[in-house]
Amino acid sequence: MLKYINESTEYLKSKGFENPDVGIILGTGLGQLKDEIEIIVEASYNHIPNFPTATVEFHKGKLIYGNLAGKKVVVMQGRFHVYEGYSLQDVSFPVRIMEKLGISTLLVSNAAGAINLNFKKGDIMLIEDHINLQGSSPLAFKGVSELGERFTDMSAPYDLAINSKIEEIAKDHNIKLHKGVYASVVGPQLETRAEYRMLKIIGADAVGMSTVPEIIVANHLGLKAAAVSVLTDECDPDNLKRVNIEEIIAMAAKAEPNMITLFKELIKTL
Repeated sequence: MLKYINESTEYLKSKGFENPDVGIILGTGLGQLKDEIEIIVEASYNHIPNFPTATVEFHKGKLIYGNLAGKKVVVMQGRFHVYEGYSLQDVSFPVRIMEKLGISTLLVSNAAGAINLNFKKGDIMLIEDHINLQGSSPLAFKGVSELGERFTDMSAPYDLAINSKIEEIAKDHNIKLHKGVYASVVGPQLETRAEYRMLKIIGADAVGMSTVPEIIVANHLGLKAAAVSVLTDECDPDNLKRVNIEEIIAMAAKAEPNMITLFKELIKTL
């Protein structure tokens, strides 16, 4: 793992990725942030040594380096998922690369379904805590202690100070912002009625297929981390309709400007 990390990092440094302050992972249907970045250099995932390649059609597959809100950022336009056949170590590998490049803060976005029926599609949820239902851990491999503390503390995986700033920004910009618990499942199939009921019982407010592996690794590496979910559908088991993926992507794009405002204004304060 360490050899792969070093090879990937050295390649990116040779291409001009130098000392970013903030890493950003963009979720499904959330790519408009790129338009806000003063881009210095880009690297396609399939050109970066040891990097996975995004196989989902609405994930672009580029690592972008540039200026945003007065800070150097490195942005993943397109992420990886367990449902693509990747391991949890593969999915979270880019976080290790961004940390090696120099980031101290990781911001993550995702598209998610609303389990809490007080939340509506088009709303944004600030993740306060999560439930890992992906069946394993990105830290469950031989030699992990060479990269950080094996028994990583997860009592506060989402930085409390950053979350407070995001709440203030939302209030200042009249953005409706929920707070809640995100459950991460494997997918790619959507949940059954019984599974939605189970998720509600165990305390989830939203459900998706990403984010948790990256947040676990961010904590393993001592990074400050925060994440927001753009809620793209309402998961009411008593009134469940067939899912239209195109509608989910369109809803993510419609809600994304508010997410961009939260991230841009936050980065100014970091």
